Amino acid sequence: MPTVEFAPALTRHVACAPQVVEAATLRDALDNAFRAAPALRAYVLDEQGAVRKHVAVFVNAQQIASRTQLDVPVGQGDKVMVIQALTGG
Repeated sequence: MPTVEFAPALTRHVACAPQVVEAATLRDALDNAFRAAPALRAYVLDEQGAVRKHVAVFVNAQQIASRTQLDVPVGQGDKVMVIQALTGG
């Protein structure tokens, strides 16, 4: 089972400890993690279920390629990290 962790920049708004969840895909893993902290969903995903522009999601230290296609397989021992991305210019 994968572990899902939200960075402190997100958990300062909604407390959520790292969780080990049952999931075959990244979307499943996130959905299961949001059960423990439902308010985090709005910080991470937009109304269409895509990863928000200012959020980055990593699976085993590799940033996911698409904000909309979250059917990336995850498995035993994988680590999902959700962070608030820095933007500006």
